[in-house]
Amino acid sequence: MGGNFLFDGPGDAPVTILLAHGAGAPMDSASMNATAQALAGAGFRVARFEFGYMAARRTSEGRKPPPRAETLNPEYRAAIAELGFKGALVIGGKSMGGRVASMVADDLHAEGKIAGLLCLGYPFHPPGKPEQLRTRHLADLQTPTLICQGTRDEFGTRDEVSQYALSDRIELLWLEDGDHDLKPRKTISGFSTADHLKTLAEAAARWAGRVVS
Repeated sequence: MGGNFLFDGPGDAPVTILLAHGAGAPMDSASMNATAQALAGAGFRVARFEFGYMAARRTSEGRKPPPRAETLNPEYRAAIAELGFKGALVIGGKSMGGRVASMVADDLHAEGKIAGLLCLGYPFHPPGKPEQLRTRHLADLQTPTLICQGTRDEFGTRDEVSQYALSDRIELLWLEDGDHDLKPRKTISGFSTADHLKTLAEAAARWAGRVVS
């Protein structure tokens, strides 16, 4: 742990990825740990941080509910400033964390502060409410983006997402039979979670190689 961040991967990596957590689990959840380690294994330096409501759960008995995602935009910007990284930076996160990053990405990319956006299980809509889309800003997104999504993610399946109007700056990596945590059912898909995380990390490395100048 370094200050308010949790780091994985080589300190001299050419690209650092800043990741925020999802709405309900902290930055050191099993899913976040495994994903960060996989990305570090592909040569990235990974920095994780927590939004204030989640950090507060560590010091108080009450479980503060997550606020509306857009109200967290200033906190994401503050985390970038606190990280103070001067090299190639990709921002993103798990579910809600990736959604918040996507809402601040274009301004930061235009300012030359970030090279790209990496979303892990993007919450295209709430489970069971496919009509409540969270995609309006994704239609005109200008930041190079990689969204890694399980094909049976209840926040947006492959069939659903294929119908959305998304910017041509967005690339999608579909992980067969993956759920919202990208976990497949091995007996059905033949893949393990470790298989999917390896695929994700290798795809992210190839993508970063194209978008980071």
